[in-house]
Amino acid sequence: MDRYAVMGGNPLVGEVEIGGAKNAALAILAAAVMTDEPVTIENVPDVRDTNVLLQAMESIGVLIDRPERHTVVMNSSQICGCIIEDEFMKKIRASYYMIGALLGKYKRAEVPLPGGCNIGVRAIDQHLKGFRALGAKVEIAHGSIIAEAEELKGSHIFLDKVSVGATINIMMAATMASGKTTLENVAKEPHVVDLANFLNSMGANIKGAGTDVIRIKGVEKLHRTEYAIIPDQIEAGTFMVAAAASRGDVTVKNVIPKHLECITAKLQEIGCRVEEYDDAVRVVANGKLTSTQIKTLPYPGFPTDMQPQMTVALGLATGTSIVTEGIFDNRFKYVDELVRMGASIKVEGNMAVITGVEQYSGASITAPDLRAGAALVIAAIAADGETIIEDIKYIERGYEDFDKKLKRLGVRIEKVSNDRDLKKFRFKLA
Repeated sequence: MDRYAVMGGNPLVGEVEIGGAKNAALAILAAAVMTDEPVTIENVPDVRDTNVLLQAMESIGVLIDRPERHTVVMNSSQICGCIIEDEFMKKIRASYYMIGALLGKYKRAEVPLPGGCNIGVRAIDQHLKGFRALGAKVEIAHGSIIAEAEELKGSHIFLDKVSVGATINIMMAATMASGKTTLENVAKEPHVVDLANFLNSMGANIKGAGTDVIRIKGVEKLHRTEYAIIPDQIEAGTFMVAAAASRGDVTVKNVIPKHLECITAKLQEIGCRVEEYDDAVRVVANGKLTSTQIKTLPYPGFPTDMQPQMTVALGLATGTSIVTEGIFDNRFKYVDELVRMGASIKVEGNMAVITGVEQYSGASITAPDLRAGAALVIAAIAADGETIIEDIKYIERGYEDFDKKLKRLGVRIEKVSNDRDLKKFRFKLA
């Protein structure tokens, strides 16, 4: 089983290039099946989640070509069914995007209930509400969501709760429904906007993405396109916070600074210097970090996917910080691992009270999910001594070449498969 060995104590220094947004890629790859013509998608991150989704697509007849590592050419003209097998989709949360895409194009979809990280209840009731409002019959049977319709018709849909997944799923289904659909109280995340732009590049008629109301005029057919996915806001934020926690100086390249404003604001609050450029941000942390308060909220609020990373940084800040999780109900599972490294954190319901400590100490820890795993790597970088991080499969779901990028910034990190590899790593550092 692969794990990371990290010898802490080195600040991150240098430049890092950010890849395509995983969350946008999953939605866009799913939406690409909605045309029979070839689609070329660039800046696709080479991570486990996207690769599993592509395998699932191949299983129903989608032709996939990867002329370059980050370019995917898809041809969905030979799709032979609308049933996705459980072996693929139980591994990733975004399996449900295939429902909206297949239902929109073929008026039928059967997809296993989603898997992915266990970070709390992520209900799909708003997805089902939207599909039904468009005229689909939806049921859950034998562990799968089954949706079908003779015809999809535009409708007025008000989401009871802001949901990124439901916004994306309903938007895809409504793209090829007859008539007009109005979606209210929708998510405004950058990857929602990116999906709308991608669908529009294929001939869809979607307006208002990035606002509270999305208006869709259904079209009969979508056509070929070439499209590049936006940079990953969460990967960028992870490296920004790693620079802060390690007292480093890192320039994060290939980003959209506007997407990072809430992260930038919090880093400045705790004492970092952040410089913005056209497509890069530089984070300099050469002094003591100070405490603050954070509450995760839908975009443009502070992202829940950055909560564990910021908690790690605040664990090293002077004073007492409070982090409130406003999205998911089980996102502090990593705190026990952080306490093993010397952190002083008390969790009460959806709130963590953090008293800053001088330094973490190395320990043997386990990554409980994707973002918490990345956060624990940040803690290991800032710690005194060696840390072994187990279950890095979660981290590899959403971070491409994470260890290699960290190495280029001066981190002493190695992916090891056995005790022999670990001995080699220790010998190199001796």
